Amino acid sequence: MNREITMKALIYHGPNLLALEEKPKPTIIDATDAIVRITTTTICGTDLHILKGDVPSVSDGRVLGHEGVGVIEAVGKRVENFSVGDKVLISLITSCGRCSYCKKGMYSHCRIGGWLLGNSIDGTQAEYVRIPFADTGLFLLSPEVDEEAAVMLSCILPTGLECGALSGQVKPGDSVAIVGAGPVGLAALLAVQLYSPARIIMIDLDDHRLAVARSLGATEVINSSDGTAAKQVMALTHETGVDVVIEAVGIAATFAICQEIIAPGGHIANVGVHGTPVELHLEKLWAANITLTTRLVDAGSTPMLLGMVQSGRIAAKKLVSHRFALQDIIKAYDTFANGAKEQAIKVIIKGDVQ
Repeated sequence: MNREITMKALIYHGPNLLALEEKPKPTIIDATDAIVRITTTTICGTDLHILKGDVPSVSDGRVLGHEGVGVIEAVGKRVENFSVGDKVLISLITSCGRCSYCKKGMYSHCRIGGWLLGNSIDGTQAEYVRIPFADTGLFLLSPEVDEEAAVMLSCILPTGLECGALSGQVKPGDSVAIVGAGPVGLAALLAVQLYSPARIIMIDLDDHRLAVARSLGATEVINSSDGTAAKQVMALTHETGVDVVIEAVGIAATFAICQEIIAPGGHIANVGVHGTPVELHLEKLWAANITLTTRLVDAGSTPMLLGMVQSGRIAAKKLVSHRFALQDIIKAYDTFANGAKEQAIKVIIKGDVQ
């Protein structure tokens, strides 16, 4: 009798219930699959939303995680761009590359893909992961790449660029406010600087994260804990407001700040994951010529961002604050979830040495 091969994986068992357990190691199911041995992964703010029960599509027994760097262990017969032994970056988006949405570049809405990893299929917070449509879901990395910098390209950097800077249509000379200095807000901070705004105002409750934002290029920082953030932004802008505001939290209070500080003709770019309703104050904004955008990251910008990270143009590794082994992933979640107390930004989880 063949003994089933197992691996360690972080399993979601419902709201606020996680466990590191043994689970069968994934195998090739479709000819376009690859099996990747995870060497570096991390935790996303979206994983915390899942843990709170905000994402009902995630079922009991799911392996969490949608970010990772690893080494290919097996490939299906129809995988053309990758071979066993290749070091790869895993994109959070699975795309077939052929459906109507993929042909429009809306890979996040792929009819048979989209955000699957750690959502509707098992994810990357494990020793191994199965990647569907490997040719479009993986990116080749050089053997000497800094994995801690590269893993920021799985999700938060393309999210900050596409959902934040590009959706917000940031232009040279713009005034930009980013509400939320967590990992995705800081990634948006790095991204908007590619478009030379005149000022970037960072808003958050946590002084440590605001200090990090300042070190990464924010021109002004505002602690919003006293409820006066909007008034402070308006004072800084001579009561005009900002050209672009990026919402990077996903709660009613932060979305309200965005609406209060946007200038006429400005852009509100929503990035945060909203698990509960928010109010849209059209009674105030109906005549203000604003644009409000929502979107999922498509990761079409990942190759460009990868080149910029590898060249040092984007200092992605500066987002890393803590490091853990896979066997300590529950502690890593506790650290990340208590970011203010632990001064956590992005936590790195290293796969077990094989």
